[in-house]
Amino acid sequence: MTRVKICGCRTPADALAAAEAGADFVGLVFAESRRRVSIEDAAEIVRSLGAPVGRQELTAPPRAFRSESPDLRSWFEQGAAALDRLLERKQPLTVGVFANAGPDEIDDIADETGIDLIQLAGGEPWAACLMANRQVIKVVHVGQGQGPDHVRARFEIGSAIAVLLDKEQGALEADTSIGRSRFGGGGSTFDWQVAASVAANLPVWLAGGLNAGNVALAIQTVRPWCVDVSTGVETGGLKDHVKIRDFIATAKAAR
Repeated sequence: MTRVKICGCRTPADALAAAEAGADFVGLVFAESRRRVSIEDAAEIVRSLGAPVGRQELTAPPRAFRSESPDLRSWFEQGAAALDRLLERKQPLTVGVFANAGPDEIDDIADETGIDLIQLAGGEPWAACLMANRQVIKVVHVGQGQGPDHVRARFEIGSAIAVLLDKEQGALEADTSIGRSRFGGGGSTFDWQVAASVAANLPVWLAGGLNAGNVALAIQTVRPWCVDVSTGVETGGLKDHVKIRDFIATAKAAR
């Protein structure tokens, strides 16, 4: 079954609506965006979903994500398995979304809010994933005309636990006043055939222009490990709880 991330939640009510509908991940945006949340609000959202996974009392330590795998497929398959083990302990997991922030700032926010995972959505090098104090989902932006070989060539092993494909927003599309930037959140799709070719060889997350009306086709076409949505579950710039429920139900039912 495809996992689902509801990104850009700004209130406990949004996050709880996602959790009750069966979301696997809830995204909190700390990058420049109209969806950006304060540290205080983010901490309140995290608390509303239960204790952060890193602070839970365990009867035995979880298996860490470690791999000596020399190839992309094995690396990211083992990363996906590690995320599934985390989801067995807590669902949904909270994901802090950053773009080109300094490592100290990211770690401070992660510690203060209690988020479970970090998503790097800017132009950070893969080595930046190793500087974070949480496991990292690395975003790769797919530009116009970029083929699957070009996209795969940008992946690196040894750092991020997962990779998310999103559309690269051009200068004319970027508008932070309405929540769009070249780092995602623009509500537009890219070539799913490119994503499908990449996903045929390793588990990937898919974002960009998804909604309840097209997510089943996206899953059937791409077969992603996880789908990520923000704009597609909003009405008037605010999270729409009915749309959240419809999106998750449709994604979970897709085959």
